[in-house]
Amino acid sequence: MTTLLGISGSLRADSTNTKLMRNAARLFAADTFVEGDLRLPLYDGDLEAASGIPAPVQKLADQVAAADAVIIATPEYNKAIPGVLKNALDWVSRTAGKPWENKPLAIMSATAGRAGGERTQFSLRHAMFTFSPRIIHQPEVLVAQSAAQFDDDGLLINAQNLKGLTAQMEKLRSML
Repeated sequence: MTTLLGISGSLRADSTNTKLMRNAARLFAADTFVEGDLRLPLYDGDLEAASGIPAPVQKLADQVAAADAVIIATPEYNKAIPGVLKNALDWVSRTAGKPWENKPLAIMSATAGRAGGERTQFSLRHAMFTFSPRIIHQPEVLVAQSAAQFDDDGLLINAQNLKGLTAQMEKLRSML
């Protein structure tokens, strides 16, 4: 029984990163797929001191800890990861234990631009370094001009992107 956790760095309902994450989950074919929720309060040390770890943060940390593997699909905002994703990483780092340690992790991105999110992936790898997950470095999944890369059902239609995503999910599965 395998559990895959998917995290989208975008909160938009029609996010191409959420679509990419769901395509990856379908290809990975876990027994259980869980989507993490990044609708968390902004990290605030005073809030933590007064109230402890908020329940939604603890739930996300528990999902990371319980997952056999994690996928993060993230857009690129101003050459880096979105604030909502960084906020989630900051909050989870405050929870007990080390939920990310040795966790197989695949990073992917879908962006409106031509580069497909190279800078956001670099930024995310840098942010994850201290948590010690086992990050897949190759193959990279960089979906450029993402609005045109999915059909009306949210399925990835570009053959090259689909080939890369399939290879990445096979590599992630091999890390279990």
